Amino acid sequence: MLLYDLTSTYIEGDAQANPLLRRGYSRDHRPDCLQLVLALIVNAEGFPCSYEVFNGNRADVTTMEVILRVVERKYGKARRIWVMDRGIVSEANLAAIRKRDGQYLVGTPRSKMKEFEPYLKEETHWEQVRDEVQVKLISIPGGTETFILCKTEGQQKEQAIRNRFATRIEKALNSLQQQVSAGRLKNRDKIHVRIGRILASHPQVADLYQVAVKEQSGQLSLEWSAKEGQQQWRETREGAYLLRTNLTATTAAELWEKYMQLTEVEAAFRALKSELSIRPLFHQLERRVKAHVLVAFLGYALWVTLKPLLAAKQSEWSASRALAELATLQSADIVPPTTDGREIRLRRLTEPTAEQ
Repeated sequence: MLLYDLTSTYIEGDAQANPLLRRGYSRDHRPDCLQLVLALIVNAEGFPCSYEVFNGNRADVTTMEVILRVVERKYGKARRIWVMDRGIVSEANLAAIRKRDGQYLVGTPRSKMKEFEPYLKEETHWEQVRDEVQVKLISIPGGTETFILCKTEGQQKEQAIRNRFATRIEKALNSLQQQVSAGRLKNRDKIHVRIGRILASHPQVADLYQVAVKEQSGQLSLEWSAKEGQQQWRETREGAYLLRTNLTATTAAELWEKYMQLTEVEAAFRALKSELSIRPLFHQLERRVKAHVLVAFLGYALWVTLKPLLAAKQSEWSASRALAELATLQSADIVPPTTDGREIRLRRLTEPTAEQ
């Protein structure tokens, strides 16, 4: 079972001679910087199997075919189980996995959840996997796939976010409506441009509203309203998500637990970006950037190896705690001169504590 995900890292500088570095969706919230995309494959225990570097503007969904070829070239053909989030999922990618006799357990876009609205509203057949998480197995008659419907206690958080954006878009639409009614905005094309700008600025809730420009007796007016059915569906799906697999269905809880192992990849990215300092990049040339990524990848391989070694010693230390403690061990040479022009070299070492 292989867990696959992508992240990005950015560079300080213009790096004009580096074709890898491009502007794209920045997971580091630095859209002002050039970046590259890093794809990482780990197993269920978090041990890294491989990585790949892509151009900074490469879309996640276009990387799967490359990764499948890379893994087969390095490790040979096998019936692998791929676990990925919804950003990498497409029908073409799933078909490529099936073509290699592979299996998958993946997230799905939220738009697909509409098909499962009746199951989501049902109060029966839910399985409690954690205090805040319930799951339900849905088998499609005659189909080759199984779906796992999941809902969490995150409705209140999502509702608060939705309400915040809804308040903003309604305020903007009311303001535009008043300007049109007062005759301060009389050009229909300009009104449509303003509407488009408002909706584009609030993509999280734009589909919840319908807006129209009408004309009566030569007077333009703006009318908008909330889509009642859409609002209700948004409330129903809040805190819910859908998984999809061609694995032989066991229980919804087991499949959900497998999918949640993607947190191992997220932990790898956190380690790479914090303790292992893969970001930011200060190198400008492509070969040096790739070397920097390689050293960080090797560092993570050692990092994740340290975790079971500590566990075997029944230590409560994490890998980061162990390295922080060992960093205080230092060696220094004291070199005093003698009266006859020579030097005496005295090496002094930190005395390790019992824990070290």
